[in-house]
Amino acid sequence: MASGTPAPPPPASLPRIVAASLIGTTIEWYDFFLYGSAAALVFNKLFFPDSDPLVGTLLSFLTYAVGFAARPLGALVFGHYGDRLGRKKLLVLSLVLMGGATFAIGLLPTHASVGAAAPVLLTALRLVQGFALGGEWGGAVLLVSEHGDARRRGFWASWPQTGAPAGQLLATGVLSLLTAVLSDDAFGSWGWRIPFLLSGVLVAVGLWIRLSVDESPVFREALERAEARKAARAEGVEKLPLVSVLRHHWRDILVAMGARMAENISYYVITAFILVYATTSAGVSRQTALNAVLIGSAVHFAVIPAWGALSDRVGRRPVYLLGAAGIGLWMFPFFSLVDTGTFANLVLAVTVGLVLHGAMYAPQAAFFSEMFATRMRYSGASIGAQFASVAAGAPAPLIATALLSDYDSSTPIALYVIAAALVTLVAVGAAKETRHRDLAEVGDAAGIEAAVPSPAAGARTL
Repeated sequence: MASGTPAPPPPASLPRIVAASLIGTTIEWYDFFLYGSAAALVFNKLFFPDSDPLVGTLLSFLTYAVGFAARPLGALVFGHYGDRLGRKKLLVLSLVLMGGATFAIGLLPTHASVGAAAPVLLTALRLVQGFALGGEWGGAVLLVSEHGDARRRGFWASWPQTGAPAGQLLATGVLSLLTAVLSDDAFGSWGWRIPFLLSGVLVAVGLWIRLSVDESPVFREALERAEARKAARAEGVEKLPLVSVLRHHWRDILVAMGARMAENISYYVITAFILVYATTSAGVSRQTALNAVLIGSAVHFAVIPAWGALSDRVGRRPVYLLGAAGIGLWMFPFFSLVDTGTFANLVLAVTVGLVLHGAMYAPQAAFFSEMFATRMRYSGASIGAQFASVAAGAPAPLIATALLSDYDSSTPIALYVIAAALVTLVAVGAAKETRHRDLAEVGDAAGIEAAVPSPAAGARTL
């Protein structure tokens, strides 16, 4: 194989790369979570006004779930071109798509203006959001993982993961501020549009920062080797990254999908469904529920790098398993605390839940990156993460709301999350520890065939 691991970047460049990934993921998640919060709070009235309030919420969450359905397609398309053209170009495109769709939602006419066309337009823009986010995550975490060194990869790669709570924090904070200063009528009439329109400003800032970073050295070196082999053997045809990853890494994809179950489902129950449950079953005001999620998201942001650093010391699997077991055990206390209706208990319930979620989410970036060879890493990590989201995060608020409607109890919802935790415990328990893997050698270590096959013994590649 080619000469050793690419040298780590100068100390000043890695923080800049982390910042570029973080600002982009924050904006993308702000856009995505903003929709989820609006779906729980106002979209049922604005786009489905003829339905019963809880049915309207279910329909609103259905459009929310549609965004997840587009994420696997985004993972396939962005993963394919990200493995062929590089991480940076695709990350810029994903940011433009997500920001443009979110800004357009802020301009949408409601059901009162255009009737049934309003939810159709809303759903179409949600599909664009999901497609963009499906390609964002893999590229953002790989850009950092492939720049950093193995010794602290868990810590550095966890920073793009903080984009999720940062985006949640930003989206919830803007909504909380608007609901505090505007009357319910004003917020429902025009105030809800402001956070969506703000996305245009955020995207401009994100693009300015993201365009300033370089492609990862690990990818550049792998691409150069592939091009050299292709030039030396003109008859060789490079396999599609998707074909290669499904052939050589199908077990890793299944592990990634299983690992996502508890992480994804618990997150959307704690941050999105809680806005429905707390306001309808626990008698908590909308402002109180938003403030609790706001505080919990701030703590979540702070603990993710700490969990990432711990995964560098003890391994990805132990930290991930701790989070999965913890979230399963926390579900019954979580709902019991919310049912008290007090703000302090609501904050405690959400915060502890998000801290335990962070133990899964923080090492996930490095864990998934270390599973796949460089020339199929974008595809592999994205497919494993985003295909799982269709079965996990997409229907989570919908299923939780339906269970609440049918049983008028939190017990089935808690059991639902516990079942997801058991799936994750089995998947991560069956996985190999990846902490010491060299990203430039994963392909050779796994015995993967060359992307450009040799007529002789079959060269190896990344």
